[in-house]
Amino acid sequence: MIEYTEILLRLFLAALAGGLIGIEREIFHKPAGIRTHMLVCLGSALFVLVTIETFSDEAARIIAGIATGVGFLGAGTIFKSKDDVHGLTTAASIWAVSAVGLAIGLGYYLMTIIAVILILIILQLNKVEWVKRL
Repeated sequence: MIEYTEILLRLFLAALAGGLIGIEREIFHKPAGIRTHMLVCLGSALFVLVTIETFSDEAARIIAGIATGVGFLGAGTIFKSKDDVHGLTTAASIWAVSAVGLAIGLGYYLMTIIAVILILIILQLNKVEWVKRL
C-alpha cells in the first residue's frame, strides 16, 4: 500500500508535469493545451495508482489500455486539409504526457524529470533553423 502523502505527491506532480508540457502547447496555440495535458497526465497517474492499490497483478494490462486509449484521444487532434496534415505533434505530446503520468504513478521520479525535459526540448525543435531544413 502506498501512503496517502505519496499518493497526493504523485497526483500533484502528474498535474504539474502535464501542465508544463501543456503550457508550451498553449503558448503556440496548439489544439490541446494546458488543461488537456494536465488531465491526461493526472488521469494516467490515477489509473496506475488505483491499479496498484487494488489489482497490482493487472498493472501491465491497465497500462496497455491507457496507452491505447490515449492514442485514440490524440488521434482526434489530427486533421488533414488538402495536402497538409496538422496535429501530429499535439497527438504525440498527448500520448507522451500519458506515459509521463504512468511513470509518476509508478513512482519513477527521475525518469519523469528526464522525460519532461526531453519532451519540452523536442517540442522546441521546429524553431531551430537547421532542423527546419531537414
